Formats: sequence, structure tokens, C-alpha cells
Amino acid sequence: MKKFIPIIFIGFASGLAGSYTFGLFRESEPIIIQASTPENKVFASYKSQESINMNGDFVAASAQSTPSVVFIQTVGTGSYQNHSWFDWFFNGNSQISSSGSGVIFSDNGYIITNNHVIEKADKIEVIHERRTYQAKVIGTDPSTDLAILKVEAEGLPAVKIGNSKNLQIGEWVLAVGNPFNLTSTVTAGIVSAKARNINVVNSQFPLESFIQTDAAINPGNSGGALVNSKGELVGINTAILSKTGSYTGYGFAVPVDIVVKVVKDLIKYGCVQKAFIGAEVSEVNTSVAEKHHLKDLSGVIVTYLQKDGAAEKIGLKKGDIILKLNDIPVNTRSEFEELLAYHNPGDKIKITFKTDSKLTDQAVTLTNREGTTAMLVKQVTTSQNLGASFETVSKVERDKLNIANGVKISGIKNGLIARMGLPEGFIITSINKVAINSPEELIEILEKIKGRVMIEGLSSNGGRSYYNFYF
Repeated sequence: MKKFIPIIFIGFASGLAGSYTFGLFRESEPIIIQASTPENKVFASYKSQESINMNGDFVAASAQSTPSVVFIQTVGTGSYQNHSWFDWFFNGNSQISSSGSGVIFSDNGYIITNNHVIEKADKIEVIHERRTYQAKVIGTDPSTDLAILKVEAEGLPAVKIGNSKNLQIGEWVLAVGNPFNLTSTVTAGIVSAKARNINVVNSQFPLESFIQTDAAINPGNSGGALVNSKGELVGINTAILSKTGSYTGYGFAVPVDIVVKVVKDLIKYGCVQKAFIGAEVSEVNTSVAEKHHLKDLSGVIVTYLQKDGAAEKIGLKKGDIILKLNDIPVNTRSEFEELLAYHNPGDKIKITFKTDSKLTDQAVTLTNREGTTAMLVKQVTTSQNLGASFETVSKVERDKLNIANGVKISGIKNGLIARMGLPEGFIITSINKVAINSPEELIEILEKIKGRVMIEGLSSNGGRSYYNFYF
């Protein structure tokens, strides 16, 4: 038996080392939604090469778009729950490397990618034509899962911007990216659907109006380009619907018209100038129509009104049916939110709605997250000691969550916040029953506090939580 002990030890050590090595290098996966389709159900996608000859267009579109897509590598310190067993066993801190894609927005070095590609990164490298650049995060928008990076370079081949509003279902598109670390990969498919809401964006005010495509998208494609047959950017590839984590026919991209608005706002202001109407809506289905005695399923129904918000001020009520925004019909929540996303606070739009069978047209002035019409600049306070960033919860979010105050946690690194187990997006409303109104107040208290600590707050989904500690 003794002669087998060294062999067993070597095998055990090899297994640990293999687990550790695997954890160091992995692709940044697109957001993956687990499909619930029965195993025996088969879906076929038919592309008749006899009736469609697109080879020339594919070549031209590939040549036009491929030089504008970059390879992104990130390195970040993993939290304990994401460590390999090797790290957990020896209680160590590992560097986790991942990769994804990006699109060159301007020739002076602005790069578009997904927020989930870079959100936990301490170091970001952009690789283009075998040159490696150190990248700086200019801004992120979790509500659309977009981020903008900057590298110090000039004369880069910026992508040609297309139009997603005019994109047609059935139109040919190409996905350009770096799946499985295979750089500059091009796949072809068609637009399968538009304004698709798949409930994957983790944000209090998510904007999901995805372009659905059957062009193959895999881990590593995140942040890459979806282009039309002219090689023009029509979307940023973000998510896949899959049981396995790999391509199964369903990919989703953020429409380029939304991308451009988000990116320009992030570059200019550091945050997106999101316009609010002071109302939330949902689709009108058969049960809703029966409950509200509606004659058809047109429009969207108002399910929430912000007190003293823009919608309430023009007489909109819960249960009213919104039919059009600026004379454009809206029949889904995604369509409603996408049309609002193109506007800034202070813009006036026309809203057509039905209340008690009466049709009304009203002009409404959109507001920002603080209920005013001003352009806002993002203000985030970071504490190295606490290992996180903090920002005051906006008025529109406080109203929705029915709280008077609060500070939101973001950008968690290794530090006190991580050790306390407070999650990303958690809103701290009080510490030891003392209301928290600003990031500076929160940081001062947590950096100095001793003894028993009780933290009260809300999770990102609005659920109230309590944490107890002793320092």
C-alpha cells in the first residue's frame, strides 16, 4: 500500500493544478439563457442557396467590417465563490483571465463592447492587428449591457454605422467577433425577430429590445459586431439562448441606434441621459383585454405611475392604453422603451392614449432620473479601503422602490464590501438604524465603525435584506 501513496499524491496534485490552470483562462461568455425546449423537438433553418446568391455581398461585408472588430482580454481578481477548488483549498487569490470582442467606434480609439465583458476587470487589453493597447473604461451602462473603452491610438478603422430601425426581419446579417479565442471570425444568418425582450439585463431599469439572429454567436463573441450586407454596424452581439452554453440558433444583439445614443452619452457625460416618462407598461393580452373590457389587443397598458411624474401630470392613469409615441404605434413593452431610449430629458413627445374609451393626444416633457430636465453627470465615489464604488440612488428609483434615501454599491473588488458578502447593486438605506443619504457618509461610517454593525437595504430586485456583522 505504501508504494501507491506517492502515485495517489501526484494524481491529486495534478488534478488541483489542472483545475487552477483552467480557471485562469476562459472566454467572456455572452449572456446565456437556458432554453426549456423539449429534447425531442427539432427546429430547422432553411437557407436556399438556389434562390439566394449572396456570396459577393458576404465577401464585401466581411472585408468592410472585420478590420473594425478587436479582441479584448481582461484580467481581474476573482471573488471566492468564483475561485477554482485549488484557490479555495489553499485560501488564495487568483487572477482570472477572460476574453471577448469589441468594435472600433472612432478612429481615435473609442471601442464599444459589452458591460459584462469588462465589469470585473482590473486590467483590459485591446488587441488589433497584432498590436496590444492598454484600455481605459470611459463609461458603462448596465441597463443596456454596453461599455465604452478608450485606447491611445490614431487612425484606427472605425466601423461604418448602419441603421437598425430600417432593418427587416429576414434580412441577411453577419456576426463578426472572436469566439473561443478564434480571432476575426465571421458567421452569417438572418434577422429572426426585432424588439425581443428576454429578461437577461440585470438592472433596475433594463432596456431590452434585442435584434434576434440565427448567425452563430458563441462565447467570446460578446461585444462583437452584427453587420448588414453592406458591412454596416446594425447591432452589438450580447446574448445567446442555449442549453449547452454554445450556439443553438438563437443570438441577440443591441440595436445600433440604441448603441450610438448610449456611447455618445457615455463619452460626453459619463452616464446615459435616460429619458423617463414616469410610467411603466406591459403588453395587452387576452386576459388583460377582458379585465379592462378592451375591444382589441392594440397598444400597451399602464401598470405603474410615478407620483408627480410627467405621465401623471398630463392625466395618464393606471389601466390606460398607450397606442402611439410620436405617431409611431407601440404594441410591446420593448417597442415602448426603445422609442423612449432615443430621446433626452427635456424632449417633448406626443403620446396617444385611450382612457375610458376616449382617445387623447397629449404632449409630454420627458425628465431625467432626478425628475428634472437637466443633463446629468455621473457621480460615483470610490473607496479603496472598502473595495467598491458608491452612488446615490436616483429619485425615480427611490420612488419606484418606495424608499426615502439610499446608496448603491457597484464595482466591487477585493475589500471590506466583498468580505461582508454585500452583492453588486445592493442599496444600503441605513447602518445601525442611521439613514444613509450619500456615498461620503457611508464610506466615513464603514471605515471607522467598530463593534456590532447592522446594515439594512434592498437587493437589486427590490427585496429588503438585513446583514449583521461584528468588527
